[in-house]
Amino acid sequence: MSHLPRQDVNMSIRGALGVGLSQVDLAQRIGLDRTMVAKIEAGTRRVDALELVRLAATLGVPIDHLLVRRPAVISHRTELLTEDSDTDAARTSQRLEVALSAWLRDVRQLADLGMIRIRPPARYDARVESEADARDAARWLRKLRNAGTRPIETLMEFAERCGQYVLVTGLPGDGASLLDADLAVAVVSTTGDPGRRRATAAHELGHLVLGDEYSSDLAVHRSRADREGLINAFAAELLLPGEAFAASDHAPTRENLIRLAAEYRTSWSLALRQAEQAGWVDPATRRAWNQATPTRAEFMDAVGWAPQPDLDAVRVPPGYSHAVMQAWRRDLLTGRRAVELMHGQIGPDDLPARDEVDLTP
Repeated sequence: MSHLPRQDVNMSIRGALGVGLSQVDLAQRIGLDRTMVAKIEAGTRRVDALELVRLAATLGVPIDHLLVRRPAVISHRTELLTEDSDTDAARTSQRLEVALSAWLRDVRQLADLGMIRIRPPARYDARVESEADARDAARWLRKLRNAGTRPIETLMEFAERCGQYVLVTGLPGDGASLLDADLAVAVVSTTGDPGRRRATAAHELGHLVLGDEYSSDLAVHRSRADREGLINAFAAELLLPGEAFAASDHAPTRENLIRLAAEYRTSWSLALRQAEQAGWVDPATRRAWNQATPTRAEFMDAVGWAPQPDLDAVRVPPGYSHAVMQAWRRDLLTGRRAVELMHGQIGPDDLPARDEVDLTP
């Protein structure tokens, strides 16, 4: 039987171990001796076609996920995997990476079909050495996209206009992103509350706009934790700009901060951080208000029970959704594939009838 190239198969074996399977468990599921699995993991044995099919089924990933080399530029909000990882964090990272790679292929398919014109990613060209620099970058991006100091209605649409395609998916963890040549994608988990999801989406957009340790001048001499802190500052300023406090004609009370947090759809902790940063409250007040997080009813009542939570029911970007429907109408996709590409946003019964072609002379 012919054998397939190793490429990233040995990395996927490590991924299987990262999601909780031992070498013995994996060997049994794909019909091999444990020593053979060890050799595949070490890169000294190739995998034949039947073994590849069984491995993909065991991991729950498409076969091409094991064959196509995945981009190396990946940012996680969880710890990066190491070869001997066997922890909950490692399993979460692995599952996010699988989802991210699959999402990249989905967007790339629509681009290859001519349904999506990939937008050049927005990249901040100045060095970012401090949180003040990161906040400047957020203000630059808001100005670039004509957002002013207004609330960003949906991070998914905003990120799409910035050249990053965001998928909201039901996985553990927070999120991850990657840049593959000209195409930037990110995944955000549904497990957190809506404010956390928006913060994650803004954070992953920050990885794109500011760059990271793999690809840019983002404080390369700093530790990874420090760089993440800079991106967090960018995300906070993007979601709730300091100028919003200056423009507010309301007194700096807890009730008015709840209103701002609700209008800008941020978490309470982010709103407190930005209020202190803007000089709207002092550190002591921030600590006092942080003792009692407002209820959902308080947030919604502050803005008349609207707007609805962001990154909730909608799973894929609007431009991407339109591209899927256009490809379906032009008979470039099967109905099953169109539904798959929408990631649970629609079902088979939601697809409209295709336009009939008039063949009469």
